[in-house]
Amino acid sequence: MKEELLKIKDEAKALIEKAEDLKSLEDLRVKFLGKKGDLTAILKMMGSLSAEERPVMGQLANEVREDIEALLKNKFDDLNALEREKRLDEETLDISIDKDLVSLGHEHPLIKVKEKLEDLFMRMGFKVIEGPEIETVENNFDLLNAPQDHPSRDMSDTFYIDKENLLRTQTSPVQIRAMKKYGAPLKMVSCGRTFRFDDVDNTHSPMFYQMEGLVVGENISLANLKFTIDQFVRELLGEKIQTRYRPHHFPFTEPSMEVDVTCHKCAGEGCEFCGGTGWSMELLGCGMVHPNVLRNCGIDPKKYSGFAFGFGVDRITMVSYGINDIRLLYENDQRFLDEF
Repeated sequence: MKEELLKIKDEAKALIEKAEDLKSLEDLRVKFLGKKGDLTAILKMMGSLSAEERPVMGQLANEVREDIEALLKNKFDDLNALEREKRLDEETLDISIDKDLVSLGHEHPLIKVKEKLEDLFMRMGFKVIEGPEIETVENNFDLLNAPQDHPSRDMSDTFYIDKENLLRTQTSPVQIRAMKKYGAPLKMVSCGRTFRFDDVDNTHSPMFYQMEGLVVGENISLANLKFTIDQFVRELLGEKIQTRYRPHHFPFTEPSMEVDVTCHKCAGEGCEFCGGTGWSMELLGCGMVHPNVLRNCGIDPKKYSGFAFGFGVDRITMVSYGINDIRLLYENDQRFLDEF
């Protein structure tokens, strides 16, 4: 047994010295010291020795184990040091890199305006409510009093998923959901993406952000609507901005109006940006909630009245930052984004 123990020690020493990587070294540890290793197999034969030989062989076996463990540790330290040096050589860091090449991200102007609008309306007492982008035809058209032959229902104007579902064409369906859930009184806004078949030009996009507001209560009048719109516009765009209300028609409001604002570049004097008119693009649509819409949502139009308004957040962003092409908001051109 003594010869076999010494043979294992010599073999282990020779193989450990030749090990080239940590995996090979671990394999050698298992080979010699593992539960089924060479040294363990020898120790299982201790029972066949005489009482005099057993302690002598036991001590020698412990010495061999300790020697092999020391060889493994020394070799592990050497290989580990070599591995670290190799990694340091391969993972060099160029500390001379120009720090100006590292750019920090920032909020997109469209998202900044969206959050600013939500904060503004919350300060005015409105609740912010979200809704799904995939809507039912009922919520998007039927309950909003849209006639069956209304052009917006055509497949050439709306992205239909099937006969009963579509990509919402406006955020007005969130108003329907809110009135059904909360009833009256109600004061809420909703903002999100909407989708329409639109030719792409400097003011139109098939996907755009829209925000809509709704107030329902007793004795709500057109004067309340105008006061709210004027306050919102001046807080957002500045005290010098003027508004102009023009009659219009929407199926879900009666009466209905469109609202223009004076050009932020020339303050209404007339310039190249506004085409010399002194007025910027049409900013939003609004009106008194149609009694049919209230009735469709379970609200008594004889007791309650309300007003609603809606606008493109993209247009607000364009007016706020003097952007003349809506496509710039979605092209992700780094040169454009760096301006903000």
